[in-house]
Amino acid sequence: MITRSNLAEQLKESQTRSKHDWATVSFFASASSSNASSRVDVVLVLWELLMFALLVFSGVALYFRHMKLAFLLICITAFMLVCMKITKQVRQNRKSKRRMLLPLSM
Repeated sequence: MITRSNLAEQLKESQTRSKHDWATVSFFASASSSNASSRVDVVLVLWELLMFALLVFSGVALYFRHMKLAFLLICITAFMLVCMKITKQVRQNRKSKRRMLLPLSM
């Protein structure tokens, strides 16, 4: 049964979550702010730096005519990008499900 105290508690939780929203400093993330914690943001930035480094190393490998190594590095980078996109979509789905738990009147 939905009571006034339960609604107030849900509203307070949603306000505290929205108060701690962090804008993701991410090239691949969307422009809107996410509910991710700062630890997740740091991990995303590190993954993006790793992908950038792999792309730079593949360019160096192409310069020295190591085609197989460059192709391998580009494939690894593309795989990491796809994994990041999938995890971002999963987080957004969880966020939308959590929003749907709150009553529409809020």
